[in-house]
Parts: sequence; structure tokens; C-alpha cells
Amino acid sequence: MKAAILNEINKPLLIGNVELTDLSVGQVLVKVLVSGICGAQLQEIAGHKNNANYVPHLLGHEGCGIVEKIGLGVTTVKEGDKVAMHWRKGAGIEAEFPKYIYKGKTISSGKITTFSEYSIVSENRMTSVPQDTPNDLCTLLGCGLSTALGVIENEIDFRMGESIMIVGVGGLGLNLIKAATLVNANPIIGVDIYDNKKEISESLGAHLYINSTKDSIQEKIFQTFGIKDVDIIINTSGNKQSLEETIPLLSGTGRYILVGQPKPGESIELLNAHHLFGGEGKMIKATQGGQFSPDVDIPRYIKLYKAGILTIDNIITHRIKLDQINDAVDLVKKGKAGRIIINM
Repeated sequence: MKAAILNEINKPLLIGNVELTDLSVGQVLVKVLVSGICGAQLQEIAGHKNNANYVPHLLGHEGCGIVEKIGLGVTTVKEGDKVAMHWRKGAGIEAEFPKYIYKGKTISSGKITTFSEYSIVSENRMTSVPQDTPNDLCTLLGCGLSTALGVIENEIDFRMGESIMIVGVGGLGLNLIKAATLVNANPIIGVDIYDNKKEISESLGAHLYINSTKDSIQEKIFQTFGIKDVDIIINTSGNKQSLEETIPLLSGTGRYILVGQPKPGESIELLNAHHLFGGEGKMIKATQGGQFSPDVDIPRYIKLYKAGILTIDNIITHRIKLDQINDAVDLVKKGKAGRIIINM
């Protein structure tokens, strides 16, 4: 099968032929239909996921596929099922790491990978979905959309009408803007460093977009809404400067959620940090995928989609073939894309 392979840290991915091995207990062979590209893959390429000692290996953790074959003990899916492929643990067996053959040598890989025509996946990294579930929706529910909805539902104790700022309007940030509209957040503010993010942010429901390299965030929100701080700030970038600039903008009951991870070994300095003790108390919290529970939440989100309440319009900005994956990675790095879909 054809796959994108991380052969060296901080180098372009290689497109090569990888051979499958026999399934072990709890493993499932999936024919991958489509995959998304997440910011986590950029961190893996840079070696920021403690993965430098495990190359070459395969990548990708959100996708949609069809079950081709099941290993011993698998009970939650069967051959022919359509599945959402996700990195969060769901129902079923936590299988061992799969093995592939690349250039005659055995390599291991993650318990879910999606940048390939086929993938050996741990049973608990997929959830069966109705056959009529759109491939794009299925893929987004593997990480980007489900994480966004999970953060809004599980992490912030949201009260209707509170203000939300999304720092970093890439694929995940756009999903967060969409999720914020579902709970009637007001205002919804998108922050990034590229002018091209304004139109798409506002099309998804942002009331204001700020290019933080050109405008003071605090001055802009005061000029536009007459407020000096924000109730909820969700940072998808993990960027040191953005964290230091935006944490002081929390309201007296503010909640700051870190979705994007800072670089390993990087420190963050909070000047004049006594502001954290103002009001009724502020919270800074890191999240793991918004705590979404795949086997419980994915069916619920699909129902919302079918009811017309949840939409994914404008979240996907590019569609590519697997051979074009390095071009897509460059687009994400340069801030020129929302979610990119790979059609296998």
C-alpha cells in the first residue's frame, strides 16, 4: 500500500510502499477513505511528540474508513462497517502497537494512523457510524470537530452569553468558532497572525477577527464591544508569545484552556501576575481532546448534524491527494489553510 512516512525529523514526508502484517488481538484492518491533517502532525514532524527515536513511522490520527478485516477479540466493529478513526480511546480492546514492513525492515507505528491507503488500528481507536455519514464529517469527528465540541461542553462550564476568544484560527480554531456558535457565546473573537483568516472566521460565526501582529487585542475588543477582558480564552497555537499576551485578558471569572502544546522545554512568563487573583478567581487548564468520549459523543454529534443543528460548511479549505501531502503540510505551517482533507 501507499503511505506517507516520517523518515527523518524536520524533513519532508516520503511517499512509499509499506507492507501490512498479520493482525494481532484487538487490531482491525481499515481501508482509509479520507484523512484530515492536524497540527499534531506538524509537532510530530518537528520531533516535539517524543517520537524522534521511533522513525521511520506513519502519521495521521483523524480519518474515515471501511473495516476490511478484524482480529481476534474484536466485538465493537465488523467487516464492512464505516468507522470514524480517532486518537482518543473509545470502546473495545487497547491493542498492541501495529507493525509494518518498510524497505524490508519491520517498523512500528501508532495505534491509529491515517496517512495511508490502509491502516492497522487498535479497536478502541475507531467508532462505527451509519453508512450514510458523510466522509468529511466522519473525519472531522476523529479529532478537530470532536475536540472543539468537547472543549465547549466539558472544559469551560459555559454560561449563555459569555464571551469567547479563540487564539489560533487553523483547522481546530475554526471548529471551535463553530462550536461556540452552538452555545450562543457572545461575542466570539478569533485571533491569528494572518489577514486571510478574517473572512473564514467571520463566515463561521466570529463577531470579530483580530490580526494580533497589526492590532492590540485588548484595544480592539474594547473599541468594538466596550469590554476590557474575555470570559473564556481557548489557545490552539501553544505559541509562547500568544500565551503571554492573552492570559492577562481573562475576566474576573475567566477560564483559559490550552489545546495547543508549547514546544518541549519552553517556559512562559506572566508579567504582573497578580491579576490572576482578581474577581472571583481565574483558571488555566490544559485539555486532552476536550475529554470527548468517542463511542458516546460521536453518535450524538452525528444526530446533531442530521438535524441540521451542527454544520461543517467552510471548515475544510483544501482537498488533496496523498502525493501532495508535503504541499499541504506547508500550507498549514504558513497559516494558509483551515482543515485539509486527504482523499485516498
